[in-house]
Amino acid sequence: MPTHSPPGRRALLAAAVLGLAAPSIARAQGRYPARSVRVVNAYSPGGTADVVCRILFGALGERMGQSFAVENRPGAAGTLAAQAVARATGDGYTVLYDATAHSVNPSLFGARLPYDTRKDLLPVFLAMQTPNTLMRSPGFEARTVPELIALAKARPGRLDCASTGIGTVQHVSLELFNMLAGVRINHIVYREIAAARNDLTSGRVPLQFSNVPSTLPLTQANQAVCLAHCGPAPVSVLPGIPAMAEYLPGFETWEWNGIFAPAGTPAEVMQVLNTELNAVIRDPAVVARLTGLGALTRANGIEDFAAFREQQIAFFAEMVRKADIRID
Repeated sequence: MPTHSPPGRRALLAAAVLGLAAPSIARAQGRYPARSVRVVNAYSPGGTADVVCRILFGALGERMGQSFAVENRPGAAGTLAAQAVARATGDGYTVLYDATAHSVNPSLFGARLPYDTRKDLLPVFLAMQTPNTLMRSPGFEARTVPELIALAKARPGRLDCASTGIGTVQHVSLELFNMLAGVRINHIVYREIAAARNDLTSGRVPLQFSNVPSTLPLTQANQAVCLAHCGPAPVSVLPGIPAMAEYLPGFETWEWNGIFAPAGTPAEVMQVLNTELNAVIRDPAVVARLTGLGALTRANGIEDFAAFREQQIAFFAEMVRKADIRID
């Protein structure tokens, strides 16, 4: 049997030096991000999700010294972007920027969804949360929520409300309103938000559920009137606007944006992103821009966001079932 001579002193010393250096070398090689990160945004340029996404990742890129390149991939209620990220390598260099539809789609599409929301897309950070709103056209006769409820009861099935798609949070907000108020207002679907806004401001459709950032420009230009917001507390950029829950207890719906990573992404990479994004939303310049939009932020950890997603999935599943919302 061959024998091996014991290593000499010099060899042992060299091995010890390399051993001590190894962790530092590994840390240097593993520093994240070491190159540009691809951010797949599920929504079109110029919308609320896109504006907030670019504010956050622009600031994050400056903070971390690497580019976070936003790639808009809208379509199919966010499923095109989500599918692309679900199939991406889980290395931290591809992330998804998605919104409320993310939590609706599991119950809306069911087995037809080309990925598993919970298994394939891991929550990283809740980027923004803002209440939905109910707007009316300037000439609409109902000036308050109680007046609207009374009018809808007097004219069942004769009032219309716009949204940009079946199963959207705007559609779900309308169905919740119908349920809690005991009325039937028709859901009118538009392919594009611009067309819906044009018909709202011109009076061709009297009502539309929206969100705070989309509501502000219309109310500030006197093109539409906000009847109520759908959050639990006053909204600073909508002074004097009541909460829907004042008239319909329990009414609460949110538009939210979040960041997700493909399955397999290292936990330490996800934690780096979460920590740095929490720092970004404390930056005074970022706070000022988001507050002006009506986009609310709050500190949140990965587990916090995961719990929020579960709550939202459960809420929308119940609404889809109760309102019998279907995608043909």
